[in-house]
Amino acid sequence: MTPQALSPNLLLAVALAPLAGAIVAGLFGRRIGRVGAHSVTIFAVFVSFVLSALVLRDVLAGARFNATVYEWMVLGGLKMEIGFLVDGLTAMMMVVVSFVSLMVHVYTVGYMADDATSPGGYQRFFAYISLFTFSMLMLVMSNNFLQLFFGWEAVGLVSYLLIGYYYAKPSAVFANMKAFIVNRVGDFGFILGIGLVAAYTGTLNYAEAFAKGPELAKLAFPGTDWLLVTVTCICLFVGAMGKSAQVPLHVWLPDSMEGPTPISALIHAATMVTAGIFMVARMSPLFELSDTALSFVLVIGAITALFMGFLGIVQNDIKRVVAYSTLSQLGYMTVALGVSAYSVAVFHLMTHAFFKALLFLGAGSVIIGMHHDQDIRNMGGLWKHMKITWITSLVGSLALIGTPLFSGFYSKDSIIEAVLASHLPGSGFAAFAVVAGVFVTAFYSFRMYFLVFHGAERFRHKPFPPADDHGHHDAAHHAPHESPWVVWLPLVMLAIPSVVIGGLTIAPMLHGDFFADSIFVDAARHPAMKELAEEFHGAIAMALHGLAALPFWLALGGVVTAWWFYLKQPSIPAALARRFGPLMRLLDNKYYFDWFNENVLAVGARWLGRGLWQGADLGLIDGALVNGSARAVGAVAGVVRLVQTGYLYWYALVMILGLVGLMTWQLWPFLGGLLAR
Repeated sequence: MTPQALSPNLLLAVALAPLAGAIVAGLFGRRIGRVGAHSVTIFAVFVSFVLSALVLRDVLAGARFNATVYEWMVLGGLKMEIGFLVDGLTAMMMVVVSFVSLMVHVYTVGYMADDATSPGGYQRFFAYISLFTFSMLMLVMSNNFLQLFFGWEAVGLVSYLLIGYYYAKPSAVFANMKAFIVNRVGDFGFILGIGLVAAYTGTLNYAEAFAKGPELAKLAFPGTDWLLVTVTCICLFVGAMGKSAQVPLHVWLPDSMEGPTPISALIHAATMVTAGIFMVARMSPLFELSDTALSFVLVIGAITALFMGFLGIVQNDIKRVVAYSTLSQLGYMTVALGVSAYSVAVFHLMTHAFFKALLFLGAGSVIIGMHHDQDIRNMGGLWKHMKITWITSLVGSLALIGTPLFSGFYSKDSIIEAVLASHLPGSGFAAFAVVAGVFVTAFYSFRMYFLVFHGAERFRHKPFPPADDHGHHDAAHHAPHESPWVVWLPLVMLAIPSVVIGGLTIAPMLHGDFFADSIFVDAARHPAMKELAEEFHGAIAMALHGLAALPFWLALGGVVTAWWFYLKQPSIPAALARRFGPLMRLLDNKYYFDWFNENVLAVGARWLGRGLWQGADLGLIDGALVNGSARAVGAVAGVVRLVQTGYLYWYALVMILGLVGLMTWQLWPFLGGLLAR
C-alpha cells in the first residue's frame, strides 16, 4: 500500500465485514445459538474497526481514495455507481462508527443476556445492529448521492426494526412507526435536493457536482426569485432535520427510547442522528454558496439547542433525559454548520459520540442494577453499589457540560466562539441560545447524576413504583448491583476518549489540514474559523483560559443549582413547579408538538387521504375513468347491438345504403358544381 492510495479491497472489507456478520447471525442464528451469533458479529465489527484504524493511519500519512468500485447502470449521461471517497472526514467517521459499534456489541452481550422476547430474538438483535453498522459505513464512505441515499434509507429502515424490537409492546410499535414516518418527511426533502443536483449538474458524483456549484449559484429556481443553490441546500437540510432530529422533526427521537438501551447508544450517539451533520459537512461546497441556507440552518439549530435542553429538565426517565441531551447537542452541531464552522461541528460530533454513548450505556447499567426501573426518582445513593458505573457516568457528565480538559469542552467551547465570530443573520439569537444552553445542560445533567448516584437510597421504598413492580418494595428485591464485566468494560473504554480525545485532536482537526480536502469554507465571506485559529494557542492554554470564561461559570452555576435543588433543598423544585404551573405543563407536554402532530396534522392528513380516496380514487379514477369508460363502451355496444340482427337481407340492405351514402358523399361536390353553372 502506497502513501498516495488506499486499496479498494481494504475499503470493501471495512464495509462488508459487518454485513457478513449480520447475514450469518440473521440466517443461521438458531443453528449457531446465542454465543455463535454474538461471537461472529463482534468479530466482524472488530475487523471493521481495526481496518478503519489502518485506513485512518494511512490517511494521516497522505493516502486518499475516490473511485468507483461498481457501476450499476447508466441512464443517458447519468451514472449510477457504488464508489468510495475516503479522506480525513470519512476516515474519522469510519473509526468512530466502528469503535462505538464494537463497544455496543460487547455491551449487548451483558445487557440482553436475560432477554426472552421471542425465540431467536437475541440473534436477531445482533444481526440488526451489525446490519446497521454496515449501512452507516456505506453512508459515510460514499462518493456519490445514490450510495449516500442508499445508506441514508438503510439506517432508517434498520432503526425502525431496532426501535420496535419489543414488538409486543404497543408503545414500542408506536415509537418505531413514528420514527419511520417522521424520517420519511425529512427524506422527501432530501430526495428533492438530490433530484435538483442531478437535474442541473447532470451527475450524482460529489466531486463533479461540487465543481459545477458556481454555475448553480448563478441560476434562479424556476418561477421564483430564489437562487437554485439555496433551494437545493434547504431541501438537503430538510433531510438532515429528520435524521438529526432538528425542530420540528425532532419528535421521533425521545420516543425511540422504547428500544433496548444498546440501540439508544448506537443510533442516538455516534451514528444515525449524526448522519445529517456529516452530510451537511460533506456538502459544504454547496452550502457555502448560499448565506440564506446557512442562516436557515443556524436558526433551526439554535432553537433545537436551547428549547430541547429545557425539556431535559422535567424528564424523570433516565434514558429520556439523555435523549433530550442528544437533541440539544445535535442543535449545537447544527449551529456550527450554520456559521460555516463545519470542522467544529464534525469535531463535536466525534467527541459527543464517545461521551454520549458512555452516558447511554451508563444509563443502561443503572437500569440493570435497578432491575429495569428507569425512573430517577426511585434511585439515589447508587454510587455505593455501582462504583464503576458511578465514576464513568460522572466522566460522561463532566464531558457533556464542557468541563475544561474534558473532550466536550474543546468542541463545545469552539462552537460558542465560532458563533460569536459570525455575522450571519440569526447569529445573535444563536449566540444567546448556545451560551444559555450551557447552564441548562449542566443543570439537567447533574440533576440526573445527583438523583441517581447521591442522596437518599429511594430504591428501598420506591416513591414512584413502576406499573410492573407488583408491590415488591423489600430491600433485597431491589438491591442494586454492579453490572457484569461485559457491561462495565465498554464504559471504561468509552470514558478514556471522553477525557482525552478532545485535547489530542483539536489542533489538527480544527486548525490543521486534517479536513483540508474534505471541507470547503469561503473564509472571506465566513471568517469564523479564521478568527478561531488566530485565538488558538494550544489545548492546555485553551483549557486554562476556559476556567475564566463565561461558559465555565455558567456550567458551574448549573451544577451548583442542581446540587442545591436536589440534594440540599429538594422542596424547591416542587415549589417552583407549583408556582410556574402553566410553564411546567408546557414542558411536560413537550411544547405540544406531539399533540399538534396527532390532532392537527394527523387528522388533516386523514381527511386529505379520505378525500383523495373517495374523490380522486373512487370518484375520478375508478368512477369516471375506469368504470365510466367501461359504461361508455357498454352504452355504445348496446346501440351497435341493435343493428346486429343476424339476417342476411338486413346486412345486404345496410351495405347498399352505405354504398349509396358513400357515392353521394363523393359525387356531391361534382353535382354542386354543375348546379352552380
